[in-house]
Amino acid sequence: MRFKRSERIVYMTQYLLKHPNELVPLTYFVNHFGQAKSSISEDIQIIKETFQAERLGIIETTAGASGGVTYRPKMYREEAVELIEHLCGLLKEKERLLPGGYLFMSDLVGNPKLLNQVGELIATMYMDEELDAIVTIATKGISLANAVAKVLNLPVVVIRKDNKVTEGSTVSINYVSGSSRKIETMVLSKRTLSEYSNVLIVDDFMRAGGSINGVINLMNEFKATVKGVSVLVESKEVKHRLIEDYTSLVRLSDVDEYNQQFSVEEGNCLKRFN
Repeated sequence: MRFKRSERIVYMTQYLLKHPNELVPLTYFVNHFGQAKSSISEDIQIIKETFQAERLGIIETTAGASGGVTYRPKMYREEAVELIEHLCGLLKEKERLLPGGYLFMSDLVGNPKLLNQVGELIATMYMDEELDAIVTIATKGISLANAVAKVLNLPVVVIRKDNKVTEGSTVSINYVSGSSRKIETMVLSKRTLSEYSNVLIVDDFMRAGGSINGVINLMNEFKATVKGVSVLVESKEVKHRLIEDYTSLVRLSDVDEYNQQFSVEEGNCLKRFN
């Protein structure tokens, strides 16, 4: 079957969108369409120029016998600002405040469309890091971590607070919760993460940072390098935070549980966007 250029471009665009951050050999498209490599290269150039003009992400090409094309999703600053404003608007709802100064966010992390946007924003900030995995803590952070991992085309590593027989051999550590000052335990299967991996830690909420500090200590047991920490919401109501280098999308402050009042503002993540 002979394909028109327009048909090839539609197929290739759809394929690249479904395989973000994956090097696709040009030979794949050459064999699929039965076209010369030069023709496929011209098709890719059209897609690349269109994506650049419409700010749909980045199309990278690699020359040589093992060359190919890679689609790298990217969120631009104006999109990030719009998303942060939308999140702040949603989180300002008065009934979201929970005992202990937490916010109800289950509906947000359960919203696929919104979560995909959040995942793309976080992934954009750490796109240039050489990452091997996204690390999170069960259970609410899993959806967010999956959204980031989908964009970066990486596996998700889930740390649990109890040992499961299905996990096999595990590594566990004790850590002190930053807010309650209680001693907690976190566990990770030895098969889940390779030694010397580069990881990005993602979570939904951070107060003093005790849990995330525990994750960093657990990563040390795997000789892993933490390349970044990113949270959906951080609490500003903390005198001493255990984590200094992190990004947050939204910041919670001025919490008054008695009168059910609080403030929500943008976090520090927009500093990562030019």
